[in-house]
Amino acid sequence: MSATIIDGKIFSARVRENAGRQVAALKARHGLTPGLAVVLVGEDPASQVYVRNKGKATTEAGMKSEEIRLSAEASEEEVLAVVRRLNADPSIHGILVQLPLPPQVNEMAVLDAIDPAKDVDGFHVINTGRQAVGLPAMVPCTPLGCIIMLKEVLGDLSGLNAVVVGRSNIVGKPMASLLLSENCTVTIAHSRTRDLPAVCRGADILVAAVGRPEMIRGDWIKPGATVIDVGINRIPKEDGKTRLVGDVCFAEAVEVAGAITPVPGGVGLMTVACLLANTVTAACRQMGIEVPEV
Repeated sequence: MSATIIDGKIFSARVRENAGRQVAALKARHGLTPGLAVVLVGEDPASQVYVRNKGKATTEAGMKSEEIRLSAEASEEEVLAVVRRLNADPSIHGILVQLPLPPQVNEMAVLDAIDPAKDVDGFHVINTGRQAVGLPAMVPCTPLGCIIMLKEVLGDLSGLNAVVVGRSNIVGKPMASLLLSENCTVTIAHSRTRDLPAVCRGADILVAAVGRPEMIRGDWIKPGATVIDVGINRIPKEDGKTRLVGDVCFAEAVEVAGAITPVPGGVGLMTVACLLANTVTAACRQMGIEVPEV
């Protein structure tokens, strides 16, 4: 029996529509238009697509969208100067610096320069620390999208065994923290985990965020488990073109899991939607008002 497909298009459309209604309410009640600025350094094709999609989604939600492009030769100081300007701009409530950055620019220095209140990516160490101890914080968009989908599919997550494969600061660690806050029993697995397939087989919820194409096989998955595939990997096809796959071997996993996200069409769509939600949250917190219930 094939797994239920967790359709990112449906879930992301709901989040985006809700953000649009919240923006309309903020404009009507407070005269507030949330503003998002995206900084792109260089001309990486994938990053250009991401930035274009983010700008389009921001505008469609009724927000102010600002896009700053710098050359691949831009110095660290030039990037930091842009961040400082945006920190001081009251019309900008969210700042996102598209990663990766060129080698001459220190990534952590740039992320740390962003005002934590405007850090809609949730990467600043202050937001990371606040999330870890259960205080209000900006939560990274991809893990936030994963939690939204899990709660919609499974309801109460309390007591479930969750395994996160991957320990990055962007997905793995914050994902584990969010699952802990939902009262899951959480294991973080990685490349040095002993008998990784056996660890994965113990998961009611399996989150794959390791960055290796189709690494997690069908026989690694507990029958009926919910699988969230965060990986986006481009691999060659026989005709010389390429295709996108996740970190999970979908063809095998779909025959074992109870529910699974596809790649493409799964988690990636939620990342942009949650960026809009985070921008609304950031704008409301900066203005000292409640996020509208719509």
